[in-house]
Amino acid sequence: MAKVKVLVVDDSVVVRKVVSEILSRDSEIEVVGTAENPLIAREKIKQLNPDVLTLDVEMPEMDGVTFLRNLMRLRPMPVVMLSTLTTEGADITLEALELGAVDFIAKPRSDLAKGLERFAQDLITKVKAAASSRAALQRLQAMKRTRKPATLVNASGRINSSGIIAIGASTGGTEAIRDVLIELPREVPPIVITQHIPESFSGRFANRLNTVCALSVCEAQSGQKLEPGCAYIAPGNKHLEIVAESGGYRCRLSDDEPVNRHRPAVDKMFDSLLQCQPRNVTAVLLTGMGNDGAAGMLALRKAGAYTVAQDEQSSLVWGMPGSAVKMNAAVQVKPLSRIASVIMDQISK
Repeated sequence: MAKVKVLVVDDSVVVRKVVSEILSRDSEIEVVGTAENPLIAREKIKQLNPDVLTLDVEMPEMDGVTFLRNLMRLRPMPVVMLSTLTTEGADITLEALELGAVDFIAKPRSDLAKGLERFAQDLITKVKAAASSRAALQRLQAMKRTRKPATLVNASGRINSSGIIAIGASTGGTEAIRDVLIELPREVPPIVITQHIPESFSGRFANRLNTVCALSVCEAQSGQKLEPGCAYIAPGNKHLEIVAESGGYRCRLSDDEPVNRHRPAVDKMFDSLLQCQPRNVTAVLLTGMGNDGAAGMLALRKAGAYTVAQDEQSSLVWGMPGSAVKMNAAVQVKPLSRIASVIMDQISK
């Protein structure tokens, strides 16, 4: 099997060295070159034809986002962004994901010695996943150029206001979630969302969604009551669970151990919904690496919930929804462009 060829682009000599050494540890990855800025990177892409770029978000001469915008227009290829754990870093990274970056990884806090082993594991995993997404990325970029503007989906009947919509996602999920929410009208039941995302990013992600959706979108708070027309994003590094109470539901956040290596975990959220009249639950699994959410979705389906998985053609990475499909956990398997309509049909029967 051919090795995954990686070009490391970062203005820091230390970061270039560390990232290159980490990736070179893996026998399935070859670092074919490094570049200290996007201008050099542009020439090395032509010379070396890498499969994946790791790209620093903030660089002199040309920032990572500007470079990424040009790259996705001229030569779409998998990019993993290296981001800082700051508000500014979060905004720039979310913009990069909108433009087509496959994934991002937050640099360890303060100095590279802290948390380096976890960073190394995540970096290798994300680079391999990015390489496997190349065909999907090019397909989705072509679709994006011809896509019509989003419009709200109308209800086909009376909406079940006592229901809950639950959405889980990972790699490619920030954009997939946006594409679903932007088509949902304010009259929908409450929506709870678990996206694998760092704690410094989840609030900014919720804010960005809130500016483009008819719904009110916020980062979930412990004890917060679920209201119709609102979407609640699990905070990074906290599990989001839903608790039934007289007359409705509330959010509960926990620091329980990671599930499937994730906190927040989709399975944790889905499992909590088994105690919340599952027949009123519509559960959705979108693009993402791994299998988080598949087992929880199967349990929900067996309990009477309506379950939907994104199809392979429209997924950046068909790990999580693919696992659900293989387990027969999904009642329906639909392209991303149809999922909002499927949700509306189900909640307004």
